[in-house]
Amino acid sequence: MIEHLICRQLIAYLEQNGLLPEMQSAYRCGHSTETADLKIICDFLAAANHGEVTLLSLLDLSAAFDTADHYILLDRLYY
Repeated sequence: MIEHLICRQLIAYLEQNGLLPEMQSAYRCGHSTETADLKIICDFLAAANHGEVTLLSLLDLSAAFDTADHYILLDRLYY
């Protein structure tokens, strides 16, 4: 409960003070992965209309922490 309240207050503060990147989709009302996908597609189409070459490179590190030995990681972080 406290974590949720802190998160709401922090996001509100960051948005009010313009500290979040305009196109950041995570943790924002009205934004989602769909919003991010649409932005990428629009950028690709605009570049194609101007005859520009486009390249998209994606890196997924979501499971990287799962492959690390947690005991070794914690030991290294401790020292």
